[in-house]
Amino acid sequence: MGFGGFFSYDKPGPGIKKDGPKKKTFFVLFEIWWRHFWKLFIVGTVYSALSVLLIPSGLAAAGITNVARNLARDKHSFGLSDFFETIKKNWKQALVAGIINTVVDIVNAFAIYFYWFGEDFLSIIGFGFSVALFILIRFIKYHIWLLLITFKLNLKQIYKNCFLFAFVNWKANLIIGITEILLLAICVALFFIPYYIAWVVSIVLATMVFPGFIHLLTQLLIFPKVKELMIDPYYEEHPDEDKELRVNLGLDVEAEEISVFEDKHIENNDK
Repeated sequence: MGFGGFFSYDKPGPGIKKDGPKKKTFFVLFEIWWRHFWKLFIVGTVYSALSVLLIPSGLAAAGITNVARNLARDKHSFGLSDFFETIKKNWKQALVAGIINTVVDIVNAFAIYFYWFGEDFLSIIGFGFSVALFILIRFIKYHIWLLLITFKLNLKQIYKNCFLFAFVNWKANLIIGITEILLLAICVALFFIPYYIAWVVSIVLATMVFPGFIHLLTQLLIFPKVKELMIDPYYEEHPDEDKELRVNLGLDVEAEEISVFEDKHIENNDK
């Protein structure tokens, strides 16, 4: 069966030993990132170039998510070829989702700017609500692209599930958000150093190095909850499907879970 290209790798990885010692996510992150630094560097650069154009930002996000997802699962990725292949397979939904996200971001940014200069109580309430909405939208975005390239769902179902993940996966969301703030702070701080080399380093970090790093971190942190609430329940209902592949990928169902999610259509997402 397979779903979302999850079982469509051209080169198998070493796999994950079921009874082997598990490393902390922090160490796994830097180990994978360092091992695939140049691959993520190149993909991150192309991702940033496309994202600058705004409209294709959803396409770029889908592409880099596939690369990061594969690497986070210790699977082989061809880098740019996988990046563009994912865009080719998912371009319709990714394009629409990217446009929706861009419009929402612009409206929300305007609301924050507008209420910031207000002096009455209503402005304070509006500003607080806008900031809270910004955080919620950010948490939702962390999951959109993984669900889009992995499951055969329509956009309504994707956003619905991502809204739920924004709350049930709040710890992972918070860690990702804090990391993004710290990386942004590093780039901004470098711009306050009165040397061109510092500015160049800031730009390189922001557009070439950090995109791959943050997407890799995102996939490492959010996949376990997606597996628990969407993948595992599906295989509880279909226990005889893809047993060998599930074991090879460390996706074997070990305990019964009750999913709060609906529309769990785990099918091949090769569009």
